[in-house]
Amino acid sequence: MSVATPSPTRTRSVHPVDERLPTGKLAVYGLQHVLAFYAGAVIVPILLAGAIGLDERELIHLINADLFTCGIASIIQSIGFWKVGVRLPLLQGVTFTAVSPMIAIGLAAGGGTDGLLVIYGAVIVAGLFTFLIAPFFARLIRFFPPVVTGTVILIIGIALLPVAAQDAVGGAGGDPTNPRNLAYALGTLALIVAIQRIFKGFMATVAVLIGLVVGTLAAWAFGDAHFGGVAESAWVGVTTPFYFGWPQFSAAAIISMIVVMLITAVETTGDVFATGEIVDKRISRADIARALRADGLATTLGGVLNSFPYTCFAENVGLVRLTRVKSRYVVAAAGLIMIGLGLLPKAGAVVAGIPHPVLGGAALAMFATVAVVGIQTLSRVDFNDHRNIVIVGTSIGLALLVTAQPAVAQAVPSWAEIIFGSGITLGSITAIGLNLVFHHLGSGRGPAVAGRPGADSISLGQVNAMSREEFVATFAVLVQGEGWVAERAYDRRPFGDTQALRMALQEALFAGATDEQRELMQAYPDLGGLGEEAGEDSAAEQSEVGLTRLDEESQDEFTRLTATYRDRFGVPLIACVRDIGARERVLASGWERLSNSDAQEHATAIIEIAKIANHRFESLVADANPISAARTRSLDRAGS
Repeated sequence: MSVATPSPTRTRSVHPVDERLPTGKLAVYGLQHVLAFYAGAVIVPILLAGAIGLDERELIHLINADLFTCGIASIIQSIGFWKVGVRLPLLQGVTFTAVSPMIAIGLAAGGGTDGLLVIYGAVIVAGLFTFLIAPFFARLIRFFPPVVTGTVILIIGIALLPVAAQDAVGGAGGDPTNPRNLAYALGTLALIVAIQRIFKGFMATVAVLIGLVVGTLAAWAFGDAHFGGVAESAWVGVTTPFYFGWPQFSAAAIISMIVVMLITAVETTGDVFATGEIVDKRISRADIARALRADGLATTLGGVLNSFPYTCFAENVGLVRLTRVKSRYVVAAAGLIMIGLGLLPKAGAVVAGIPHPVLGGAALAMFATVAVVGIQTLSRVDFNDHRNIVIVGTSIGLALLVTAQPAVAQAVPSWAEIIFGSGITLGSITAIGLNLVFHHLGSGRGPAVAGRPGADSISLGQVNAMSREEFVATFAVLVQGEGWVAERAYDRRPFGDTQALRMALQEALFAGATDEQRELMQAYPDLGGLGEEAGEDSAAEQSEVGLTRLDEESQDEFTRLTATYRDRFGVPLIACVRDIGARERVLASGWERLSNSDAQEHATAIIEIAKIANHRFESLVADANPISAARTRSLDRAGS
């Protein structure tokens, strides 16, 4: 009889998102984010100023105020306090969705600074509205399964590529036939790719920064980068609250800006999910609420500090994916740099000197990686279900329609222009709406919503505070509602970390008596033959590989397999179909297991139950994201 030895004390590892990097690296990585972000940050005040008739001095103040507030907003979002800020490497910038409505508001109020004051009144109220509704909007997270979030993330990446392409040919009014513009763009892109291929470690993570610096120096050497604005800019420029005067409030303007913020909330939700995918951190309802509160607070600050509505900037999501630097403190460092740029117009003028083609070459790499994250998310969607194909295809098609032909916004009523004015907005709303129609309303309701998001995660502190009854009721769902596993795991509390909780549940399962384990097996449904008593979790899991929508031939084969297995072993065939994948492999695996001995198959079934429980555990418990391969090996050893 073996004697159990106590496991060595584990030090809780720091998630890469919370890693505090050395000051030098923070500065370099933060500067890289600023350079990638700068053009997008200043374009909104430039467009607005030109449209409503502001002079150059007023434009310079808008740019400084924008950068200053961007820095504050990014620190709030990445560092966070109380229930504000999602604490992810998300950089904040002025939303492009607001450009057209703000121009309309400003012109309706007479243009110039008079129009600006009405804009600021609407921005302040819309920011407060967003802050207050954040927890209510976050409750809609269950309507954002992978089929929606993956589509939105993919659309964000695709819709941003034309922006990069325009920069690559010299910006608005640039000459696409100019060979120099193409050379700078492709040269910058090629250098970034080469650094990623040749170097590892720090050099690979600053590839974008190196590409921007080298590309700018090359353009300067050929006379295509100009820094005349540096000499003309002041050393210090401080933005003061209500610089242009006290805000004015118009009901129509406020309603218009609230609509903007509701649409922006959808885009922010997509960006948060995209970043969560990149940094391997599961997004909960509370995370969405914190992100939206930060948006609302930053937008209110924007109205006070002479800036505009803020949202998470998708451009920098791509940079996080490309560099694989996940620390949120990098974005906080970028925020400090932007505050400095907002106070030092000369420093901002240096950054503004980066030629458009150089910036476009870097942006091509960054924006494309956002699209790749969307593809990765969509890989978890069951495309055997035709409904999901319709959702993704229609959403991408409409998003590309308005991205490729922006003039179509003029063909719809004025109230709809805000939706048709952005491919991201139209595509996101379409994906959400079609998911509701196909998967939540009427006969479309059911387990075919692949990925099952949105259940509230449980923190370790909440687990340790549970009574025995609460603990059993919460964790029995991991094993089809059978309570004895959770009952015995409870005796191991308090749990030092999520892995200790996971191990307590695993060990309770494997230590159960044979009769208890066989009774547990009887609670699982047959593969491909779900009944009403199967439960939502089993239905969703089988749906991911198409076992809930089998054609007649496949249904007959699964029925024959499960009946043969039950006759052979006296229990249902249990398999973690998420790990096996395609239905053909599920069938092949089931037929192979019929040759096992009774003892071996009993152990195999328990291992499969443990694998299924692990997936459910990750959906239930916050920060439960171990390496799958290591987890699988530990389960295999436990059953041997």
